Amino acid sequence: MSFQAYVDVQLVGTGKITRAAIIGIAGGVWGISGGYYLTPAEQKSIISAFDTPKAVYASGLILNKRKFLATYADDQKFYGLKGGEGCVLVKTTQAVIVAEYDDPSQAAEVKVIVEKLGEYFKNIGY
Repeated sequence: MSFQAYVDVQLVGTGKITRAAIIGIAGGVWGISGGYYLTPAEQKSIISAFDTPKAVYASGLILNKRKFLATYADDQKFYGLKGGEGCVLVKTTQAVIVAEYDDPSQAAEVKVIVEKLGEYFKNIGY
């Protein structure tokens, strides 16, 4: 399965995630949902957020020109909120899975989807 297919089927295809991307830690977008765009600066800040998770609590994280405030951040996961919207990011061995959701989706159900895919990627070396 291509990385684009993971975005289309495993993430957005669940109906719980509105926008998603998989970006490489070494750079580049591996797959992204239609109409969603992460600037190179946003991609860089996403990757560096996992190096300094405490700093993300103060600054938040910008995705697709929208700022999400951190509700949880560590060296493997980032959860954020912006009004009725939220995001879940999971770092794998070689990539970061980025997922955004809107009401009525709930953080708990999105976390399960993204973290499960993240574990799968880690298990196959990605």
